[in-house]
Amino acid sequence: MKKWLALVLLVGALAWWLHEPAADWPGLPARHEPTQDTRDLPAPFAHGDYTLTPLARYSLTAVVLGRERYRHDVNAALSPVDLALGWGPMSSAHAINGLKISQSSRWYEYRWGAEGPPLHPSEIAFHSANTHCLPANAEIRRRLLAVRRHQLVTLSGYLVEVTGPNGYRWRSSLTRGDTGAGACEVVWITALESTPIRPPASP
Repeated sequence: MKKWLALVLLVGALAWWLHEPAADWPGLPARHEPTQDTRDLPAPFAHGDYTLTPLARYSLTAVVLGRERYRHDVNAALSPVDLALGWGPMSSAHAINGLKISQSSRWYEYRWGAEGPPLHPSEIAFHSANTHCLPANAEIRRRLLAVRRHQLVTLSGYLVEVTGPNGYRWRSSLTRGDTGAGACEVVWITALESTPIRPPASP
């Protein structure tokens, strides 16, 4: 009996993992564009064996389109998690449900079905980004690891260039509309909050 129960629980967990629950909120929970400012930036600073050079102050509120944990790649010590984030029209449930979103090998990808994209492809690219998250301290790391898909996150910090031993270099994009290699944001996160997105209560 216990074996059958364990099997049922395993199958149920697998089905839940394979079937991503649909977004179910109204409106645009993350209406505003990210903010970016290059004035009066801090000097480069050391972080372990690496040097981080702030390129711009950066903050945003966005819906988590996807989350991918990294433990073993060359960037894992700096960035344990990538968040695919959407704002503006890419924070709507309609747009998110109209795409198949995936992450792997530090890439964020999206596809649509035969019905076509829920937004013009340029709007999808301009209002979403794969964000390489570099937590500034242990508490930010703890909060980052607790973030889940379809939550609303607010983060702030710096877009950075990271250099290190043996010619290591990882540089953030500084624009929102780019795609392909080098288009991701590399963010040194100094503040992070995440909350569920709750639909309004029924009258």
